[in-house]
Amino acid sequence: MPRELQFQVSPEVANNEILLVNFVAKLLQISVKEIQKVVVLKRSIDARQKSIKFNIKANVFLVDEPFFESIIELPDYPNVENAQEVVVVGAGPAGLFAALQLIELGLKPIVLERGKDVRGRRRDLKAINVDHIVNEDSNYCFGEGGAGTYSDGKLYTRSKKRGDVDRILQLLVGFGASDEILVEAHPHIGTNKLPQIIQDIREKIIACGGKVLFDTKVTDILIKNTEVDGVVLQDGSIINSKKIILATGHSARDIFELLDRKDIYIEAKPFALGVRAEHPQELIDKIQYSCDFRGDFLPPAPYSIVKQVAGRGMYSFCMCPGGVIAPCATSPGEVVTNGWSPSKRDQVTANSGIVVELRLEDFKPFEKFGALAGMEFQKSIEQKAWQLAGETQKVPAQKMVDFTQKKVSSSIPKTSYVPGTTAVELGEVFPDFLTNTMREGFAQFDKSMRGYFTNDAILHAPESRTSSPVRIPRDPISLEHVKIKGLYPCGEGAGYAGGIISAAIDGEKCALKIKESLN
Repeated sequence: MPRELQFQVSPEVANNEILLVNFVAKLLQISVKEIQKVVVLKRSIDARQKSIKFNIKANVFLVDEPFFESIIELPDYPNVENAQEVVVVGAGPAGLFAALQLIELGLKPIVLERGKDVRGRRRDLKAINVDHIVNEDSNYCFGEGGAGTYSDGKLYTRSKKRGDVDRILQLLVGFGASDEILVEAHPHIGTNKLPQIIQDIREKIIACGGKVLFDTKVTDILIKNTEVDGVVLQDGSIINSKKIILATGHSARDIFELLDRKDIYIEAKPFALGVRAEHPQELIDKIQYSCDFRGDFLPPAPYSIVKQVAGRGMYSFCMCPGGVIAPCATSPGEVVTNGWSPSKRDQVTANSGIVVELRLEDFKPFEKFGALAGMEFQKSIEQKAWQLAGETQKVPAQKMVDFTQKKVSSSIPKTSYVPGTTAVELGEVFPDFLTNTMREGFAQFDKSMRGYFTNDAILHAPESRTSSPVRIPRDPISLEHVKIKGLYPCGEGAGYAGGIISAAIDGEKCALKIKESLN
């Protein structure tokens, strides 16, 4: 049996297999020749002390112990071409992993995606970045792979209780992700690598007899006697089905409006909203690692901050070390920001959403919209930001200290946000309670990260799509909608996930419940 060890090593040792084996031999007081293999199970950085260390959990195999390289293999997916069909609306992580699980269970998924495939999406992303043209069905939020495909590919989740995180990570490795995601404490695929993985998942679904239809927008859900009967597509055609997984993402406002219009019960849900702050990565490294230069063996430093400000949570969200800020509007007449990093995280800037928790009472000015009050609140801020920045995809921007002093920045340096910025007093974008919370909060952030509060940081507004502003209630046992049989609200858009991993887990759970209901 291998020995399981936990220890700390320097960054140089952690990144060099020979040095790591030498360290382990010394730790065990044995010869290097007696060690067959050191298999790292988990790895994380401990930057709390001046001397930065890597925490390592590893199995050590000696020369006389059996050792086999572990190979991640995909499940033996059956052919489901002639099996019972299940409609899956949305090809984000919830929809795609629901489809894979359906196939594994012997059911045929029909995946309907309003946007384009990963390759086709690129033209529309260029259009929004360069020409300021927003395609309502193909953008950073809509299209194959959903919002995660071109917005970072973070795989870290706190949702351990929701399901088997390791299973999702292993499936991603099976579809081409680096096996390092099984080891790292905060795994990340990278926007440059995720599209190929998403494409391979789609090809597997099709090879097994499932269907994936792009440019296929659902405009209605057919219901007979409180049970789903199918969906109506934009071209008027109908796909009949008694089982529908609704995995449309947190930005599918037309779906929320459809459900509200059809009196399919939904409810407003609190979410968080704020700005996206961009710092030089070198500054974040200096703060986090307490050094002038991080060296060759440390990755670009991330950060995570949570503060209570005037009774509200204010925190970093979707932090992207070595990353860029992207335009994520889904309709003309609005601006939205998000962030992503390539796999190497090698950009010179770091960015993070800095957001404030909202409450249902904050949506009172929009109460006439009922369950859509939060969505309308969100929309109003995005539209105001668009107007103030010049009615293009430029975003309102302000230096951080200037923001707290209510001073329009005299100039905004070029940032990673390609469409550009317009100097605006951001207090004009947000309601007073949000503005005041953020102004106080940024000064508090500096108490945790000395040097964070600086005019070298540029605030871009708004960061508004942190999670769904609507919840589609479902039965906690069957996972069906509380009123409509056969409808399975799923993933981020329904209010049951918050990222790639938790959305994928939720998609699998819905697929399992469908199979259970058919037995």
